[in-house]
Amino acid sequence: MSRSIVRQSKFRHVFGQTVKAEQGYDDIRVSKVTWDSSFCAINPKFLAVIVESSGGGAFLVLPISKTGRVDKNYPLVIGHSGPVLDIDWCPHDDNILASCSEDCTAMVWQIPDHSLTRPISDPVVVLEGHSKRVGIVTWHPTARNILLTAGSDNLVIIWNVGTGEALISMDDHPDLIYSISWNRNGSLFCTTCKDRRLRVCDPRKREVVAERLAPHEGIRPMRAIFTRDGNIFTTGFTRMSQRELGLWDPTNFEEPIALLELDTSNGVLLPYYDADANMVYLCGKGDSSIRYFEITEEPPYVHYLNTFSSKEPQRGMGFMPKRGVDVTKCEIARLFKLLDKKCEPITMTVPRKSDLFQDDLYPDTAGPEPAMEAEEWLDGRDEDPILVSMRGGYMPPKSRELKVAKKNVLESRPTTRRSMSTLDTNSLPAVCLSRHHKKTDAEGYRGLIYQLGLSSDYSNLHLSYLLYRNGRIHSLWDKLL
Repeated sequence: MSRSIVRQSKFRHVFGQTVKAEQGYDDIRVSKVTWDSSFCAINPKFLAVIVESSGGGAFLVLPISKTGRVDKNYPLVIGHSGPVLDIDWCPHDDNILASCSEDCTAMVWQIPDHSLTRPISDPVVVLEGHSKRVGIVTWHPTARNILLTAGSDNLVIIWNVGTGEALISMDDHPDLIYSISWNRNGSLFCTTCKDRRLRVCDPRKREVVAERLAPHEGIRPMRAIFTRDGNIFTTGFTRMSQRELGLWDPTNFEEPIALLELDTSNGVLLPYYDADANMVYLCGKGDSSIRYFEITEEPPYVHYLNTFSSKEPQRGMGFMPKRGVDVTKCEIARLFKLLDKKCEPITMTVPRKSDLFQDDLYPDTAGPEPAMEAEEWLDGRDEDPILVSMRGGYMPPKSRELKVAKKNVLESRPTTRRSMSTLDTNSLPAVCLSRHHKKTDAEGYRGLIYQLGLSSDYSNLHLSYLLYRNGRIHSLWDKLL
């Protein structure tokens, strides 16, 4: 009996603490959109928070070191025309951020190393493929430039942001997708859905390889994440609306490895996973506490460690990648708690008397270098993350520009000229305008006619009408002239 109570683990006494007031971020107008995302994304360089904004969607990006009060006029990232629902930092470039919105698009942004001096409104690439709002965006863990999006059209689309093209589209979900998580090497991802099913998908085969109906019997939203050893950790609700967590083996979904009831709160439990320590931090929307658990190979498999509590309930939460923690203070995790008007960092430390580097707390962790290119992953290759040592701390590399080489739509067009009457005005290519057509309206129109493969006998007036029919091209034309 005593052996089960006193369990040997270096994480048994993880200690949570809120940083001093001046080390937080104040006067942030956190978004009030009713969407179960974390509203916050962190990496070793930047803090990004989805905020309230008029006339569209916006998010705030601050250098991690820029603590204290945020100026109310601090520039925002403002490209979306609808509220932003989710954001995610690229694991292979600390200056690249993806966002998705109610405007049915996802966008990829390049953030400069310094504090912003003016709003950013031009994304590196706009990804258009969903017909309804896009609620989930998440990067591939090991392949460069691979991004996954999921929308309310129940579609999962995987993109190559280096070319701006959709590589894979999956429509296996009959209802709203609640969450998506890649496994460690990015060969599979798991999803939870409003139809109460937990699915494991192989994107390159475009098929569901395993599924389980109602891992949690309640009808409230579920969340699921892959662990480092290939199991799936889930949070959900019982039939009596009690919050519950589970651990599953996707090769045998019949019985859970572990199932544990927690409490009767209403907020969806958002899990944040530390693959190096094999620990999970559970943060409920509207809760004022963070529970943390260790996943092990011996019963009961999911061990409760402790609860960090504070006074105010959280609106969202961000989780720092392991390479961003302070190894000199034995910090093993750092969470960023969003309140109504501010963001509070919370440090999780293991008390140690020695000032030396603690090898057992800091195994080599996933670094910023991708293990393969997008084309290699698409061709079937799988690679685990490239690891880096935490000894001596981690220094983020300087900004690297993301170059997007969009495929020329015109290259695949037939060279035969088409008459105006047979032209489908809704399929005009959005990339057919080039900057050398700026000279005059007349020359520009003639150049556009030539690029579209139309006869130049038609009047500029008729072409203007076509351009107005296709508002997207007309607005781009206005920018170029």
